[in-house]
Amino acid sequence: MSRVIAIANQKGGVGKTTTAVNLAACLASMKKKVLIVDVDPQGNTTSGLGIDKRRCEKTVYDCLIGGEPMDAVIVETQYENLYVCPSNIDLSGAEIDLISVMGRENQLKNSIKPIREQFDYIFIDTPPSLGLITINTLTAADSVLIPIQCEFYALEGVSQLTNTIKRVKEALNPNIAIEGVLLTMYDSRTNLSIQVVDEVKRFFPNKVYKTIIPRNVRLGEAPGFGQPVIYYDNGSKGAEGYMSLAKEMTGVDV
Repeated sequence: MSRVIAIANQKGGVGKTTTAVNLAACLASMKKKVLIVDVDPQGNTTSGLGIDKRRCEKTVYDCLIGGEPMDAVIVETQYENLYVCPSNIDLSGAEIDLISVMGRENQLKNSIKPIREQFDYIFIDTPPSLGLITINTLTAADSVLIPIQCEFYALEGVSQLTNTIKRVKEALNPNIAIEGVLLTMYDSRTNLSIQVVDEVKRFFPNKVYKTIIPRNVRLGEAPGFGQPVIYYDNGSKGAEGYMSLAKEMTGVDV
């Protein structure tokens, strides 16, 4: 059975989508069958995999609100072993639409359950908020991967996320755990990045990945071409970072 991993941090710009796309692509290149469920109305994960979100006839919105089976919505990407359940701006109304739905916190979990056996990994890319969509994500997930950028106020709001995870664990999903904390946008030339690493390790003892994702121009360029960085520039520091993370997650020697 697959591992369902939410990639969450309600703070924007920390590398959630970058991590979802590139970690999934690296695992897929290692012969793992991987699905990304895009539950961000911006649909950046969808477009970052080369899928035109404006032309998607069905999206994750249809699963959450319309009861559409997820296997009827999943799109095969151009990359072997890599699939996406797409999103677009239609999802922006889901927070309101879910309010009147019975068992609203379990909609995503119920959509994923029938297709879990088909994949080795299922990643859920969340919006930068702690609303009903994120609650759905945490209810559906086995664990949470938290990206944190190596910049000022790195831990701002993270305690709110951990409290939300705790509440979900108590009320909706007793098995959810923190998968790991990923440090992103690291710049070894600055004292600030080094200080943030130490601070995050104190806040999350034994949960921080050894792999740290560097600040890298190629990581920023790749989405514009609809490509994960390992296909856009496999020799870049960004590609090396996410491949290292994939190996760390799977227990392969880095």
